[in-house]
Parts: sequence; structure tokens; C-alpha cells
Amino acid sequence: MEINGVKIEFLGHSGFLITCKEGKRIAIDPYNLSNNVDKADLILITHSHYDHCSIKDIKPGTIIIIPPDAQSKITKIKDIHMEIVEIDDEFEFSKIKIKAVPAYTISKDAHPKSEGWLGFLIKIDGNNIIYHAGDTDNIPEMKNLTGHGKQGNHFTVILPVSGTYVMDAEEAVEVASFLSPDLCIPMHYGTGVVGTIEEAQKFVKLCKRLGLNAVILEKI
Repeated sequence: MEINGVKIEFLGHSGFLITCKEGKRIAIDPYNLSNNVDKADLILITHSHYDHCSIKDIKPGTIIIIPPDAQSKITKIKDIHMEIVEIDDEFEFSKIKIKAVPAYTISKDAHPKSEGWLGFLIKIDGNNIIYHAGDTDNIPEMKNLTGHGKQGNHFTVILPVSGTYVMDAEEAVEVASFLSPDLCIPMHYGTGVVGTIEEAQKFVKLCKRLGLNAVILEKI
């Protein structure tokens, strides 16, 4: 899918590839990649679980952004540039502005707040804003992200929907309803780890009932 010259592609599970107008490629949580996926210029890792921080899917010669607990895994990879970030850190890559935001679960034990795991808010060309929520529930800090779809911006939110270890489709729709984005995309399903296409379809259906634009992206 292309939005104002920015392409968003689904890598499977919680993985996405964002290609900017000038060709820079940002991968988020690449896992179990197909042979069709070329190397990214920048990789963003939300947390250290194997289905988000997958050593075999990180190719040498790239920059990788990680939370502190993933450092021991990433140091096993040769020829990469690693940057450790924490919640609320902001950084810039080739004029792309990225902020690390909280991601955690409240009613489940798999993603405790104390770990300091991440979602990412990515601003491209000043008016394309993409929020990848990471593995999370509907958390209070998400309220701080409201308003990004205003003032001529295109705001895309990518939310987990599987209900196992993260919020389910109904909870994800609640988040989408108060964020009021231009586009909603479901994730955290479909690779055999957890979650099915049915949860993604349910999310899209419920979003559309509320007048929200939502799509399921095919895995590349």
C-alpha cells in the first residue's frame, strides 16, 4: 500500500517494511521473512521476544534500533550498527523522525511495563505519521498520540489484534476509535506463532462499522 509516496508492506506477524520516497527502507520487527524481502537501511525492534527480535532475519550492514534487553542477542550479529533507545527517546534517520513510545500489557504477564518495551511513532516527510504499537494492550499513554491525523497529516496506526499476549480485536478497535487515524492496519497474526486471519478480519469489520478506514495487507 502506498500513501503520499510512502509504501507500507506487511512482512508477516508484527513485521512491516516502510519505503520512503527517496528509497530509504525501514523494517519493524522482521520475522520469518520471505526471500522477496531485501535488506533494510534501518531496523526497529520493539522487544526481545524471538518473534520480534529474530537474529536470522537481521542482515549485516544495517542500522538497528533496540530496547536495552535485546542487546545481548544483537551483539551476536556481525557488521551492524546498534543503537539502544528507551521510552520517550527521539532520534532522526535520513530526515525521518522516530520516537520510542511505551508498549506493555495490563491484564497479561507476557509484556510487563517494567521491561520498558517499545512501540514506534514514525514521521516521514513531515506529514506521513505511522504508529506501530508493538506488543501491547490499550494503555493510558496511547491517549498522548491523539491528534496526529489533523493539520494535513496522514496518520496510520498498526495495532495487534490476536488477543493472546496482546489486546484482541475489540480492544484494538477501542484504540483506533480514540486515535481516529486515517488508516488502521492489524498485526500480530498469521504466521503460526499466535493469531489468525479471522481476528484481523474481525478488527477490520468492527473498524468499518465505526466509519474507520481499515485494511488487511497481504504478506510479501
